[in-house]
Amino acid sequence: ELFVQYLATYSYKHGRGKEKNALTYSDLSHTAEECETFQFLADILPKKILASKYLKMLEKEKRDGEVGEDDEEDEEEENEDEAVDEDVGS
Repeated sequence: ELFVQYLATYSYKHGRGKEKNALTYSDLSHTAEECETFQFLADILPKKILASKYLKMLEKEKRDGEVGEDDEEDEEEENEDEAVDEDVGS
């Protein structure tokens, strides 16, 4: 309870809370990102992004992942071929 109170107070004082006279999610996420004490909360309080940006990020990761997986599969096939060649040569 005290921790949450400290987080809220710190975020209010160091965010835009004083200007708006309110504590916002962006104040909390900014605190989690910028303050070393609250770094462990960065995954729990991420910055808000638009759904369209998130979908684009997922699409890009999927494309990058497919390229990376293809490369890994090629390497695995090469390693298997080398292992078979060694067994045949023995």
